[in-house]
Amino acid sequence: ELPWFFVILRAAMSVEVLLFFGCLVVSPSFAYFPEERWSPESRLLQPRVVIALVARNAAPSLPYVLGCIERLRYPKERLALWVATDHNMDNTTAILREWLVNVQNEYHKVEWRPMEEPRAYRDEEGPKDWTNSRYEYVMKLRQAALTSAREMWADYVLFVDADNLLTDPDTLNLLIAENKTVVAPMMESRAAYSNYWCGISSQGYYKRTPAYMPIRKRDRKGCFPVPMVHSTFLIDLRKEASQDLAFYPPHADYTWAFDDIIVFASSCREADVQMYVCNKEIYGFLPVPLRSHATLQDEAESFLHVLLEVMVKYPPLEPSSYISVSPKYPDKMGFDEVFMINLKRRTDRRERMLQTFHQQEITCKIVDAVDGRALNSSQIEAMGIDMLPGYEDPYHGRPVTRGELGCFLSHYIIWKEIVDRGLKKSVVFEDDLRFEIFFKRRLMSLIHEVEEEQLDWDLIYIGRKRMQLEHPEKAVPDVRNLVEADYSYWTLGYVISLQGAQKLLDVQPLSKILPVDEFLPIMFNKHPKSEYMKYFENRNLKAFSAEPLLVYPTHYTGDAGYISDTETSTLWNDESKTTDWDRAKSQKMKEQIELSSEAQNSDVIQSPLDRTARDEL
Repeated sequence: ELPWFFVILRAAMSVEVLLFFGCLVVSPSFAYFPEERWSPESRLLQPRVVIALVARNAAPSLPYVLGCIERLRYPKERLALWVATDHNMDNTTAILREWLVNVQNEYHKVEWRPMEEPRAYRDEEGPKDWTNSRYEYVMKLRQAALTSAREMWADYVLFVDADNLLTDPDTLNLLIAENKTVVAPMMESRAAYSNYWCGISSQGYYKRTPAYMPIRKRDRKGCFPVPMVHSTFLIDLRKEASQDLAFYPPHADYTWAFDDIIVFASSCREADVQMYVCNKEIYGFLPVPLRSHATLQDEAESFLHVLLEVMVKYPPLEPSSYISVSPKYPDKMGFDEVFMINLKRRTDRRERMLQTFHQQEITCKIVDAVDGRALNSSQIEAMGIDMLPGYEDPYHGRPVTRGELGCFLSHYIIWKEIVDRGLKKSVVFEDDLRFEIFFKRRLMSLIHEVEEEQLDWDLIYIGRKRMQLEHPEKAVPDVRNLVEADYSYWTLGYVISLQGAQKLLDVQPLSKILPVDEFLPIMFNKHPKSEYMKYFENRNLKAFSAEPLLVYPTHYTGDAGYISDTETSTLWNDESKTTDWDRAKSQKMKEQIELSSEAQNSDVIQSPLDRTARDEL
């Protein structure tokens, strides 16, 4: 009998022997007889998916929507594109044609269904008016996409609306992994609106339920059964019940509204297919629908606002590299100068703001903010700076911080430049703000009306925090969206005149300094503390505020990502004493609540733009 090591040696001569952690393993790719040899199985190919896109008058959004589709982390050879467009008043057809010509060799298949004429439906009142003939045509297009996917033996079909941005490149893989017949990624918007319903009435219309907001706010995370998903959703064509799903024609017994999303929801109900919406991740963004009287310009600016909202937390979206993008032509919105204050070390904020200005076609002058952290006592003394006697922060009971001092000096530098250059009207922005929808048009319209009415003004807030919450502010007659400003905090954004800047300089504020957002209400005689106001004799600044506001903070106190360069600092006259906002129980958070109904500025004359976008579910 041979020793055991000779047996192993003989085996090694006839088959491949591998030794792992002292264990003897014979490789399966070798065997005693040649015909017994075999290779490991290759991996499965990913499922075949048809991406269906129906676009109409979508020229502003398509470069970004198509860019998101290109960036999906999914093998393009396993994707087919089904694209249709019709009744366009813009160059949607040309954009889609250019894109499809350039990408067609990357995808498994491309099906292209353009319709050049007519450019509008006979019975519609405008491009955002959904008539029965429009609904019917969209249903037929979606049905054609579904039929085409079935005929090419696709495993899935992903419907994507032409203004929906799938910013997460893993969205398709994540939806497939849910293993649902019909599943949608919850899309983010600037409001409560999203691409699902949690309730549906007996007539097939939206029904409010308590289940909606916890899902929308992502207080509950998961994949939830809902009676309606729309805009962007995935259908699993491998599931037997999917064979009974249809967009057109409606079921013979159908009695609900003639609407493509409601017809499809009814079809799912008839086929006993449960719809699901998932909110486990931030999958993408979509605009809030506009009202039927909205114009193509309104729609373009509404989508632009989506791009701006994406940039609050995420990098700016890049358009498709396969499409010719129209150039931007920035201007100063009719102002003599547009100032943007930014700390040099806050490069992230600077880049985001420059991107948001670029998207809105606004040019600006960057003002390097005074970094309070870098100021020393000698510099402060050399500038003749002294604190307002008796000043204490209302929340922390401390003096001014060096961060607040730097903030004041940054604005002071701008006021001085306005006077030195003789700038009649300027607008000032800080770098931690987000813009409201239709921002540029609203601001230009407001200033136009102010000038038409020859209003005597010095400063107009476009972003602030109202501190007087007991009664409404006085509306300005004959000027829409403007009120007389009461006690306010924040200097996020404001319009300032030459005479207003001169008034602020004339009181020599550096010799009695306090935070800039406390100083301004003193100057228009609305500060609640008379002991502060007595140090400033000429409190005749004529201050107003846009209503509703046009800019808001990107983050509120306590939000994830909140940073305060004014509060996280040191005392102005003692750099050994550090300061910060109260993370445990910030008083400011408690005041950042909606105004009571008694304090609402409800008598303000509204602009037509305020009635263009709807915030309904």
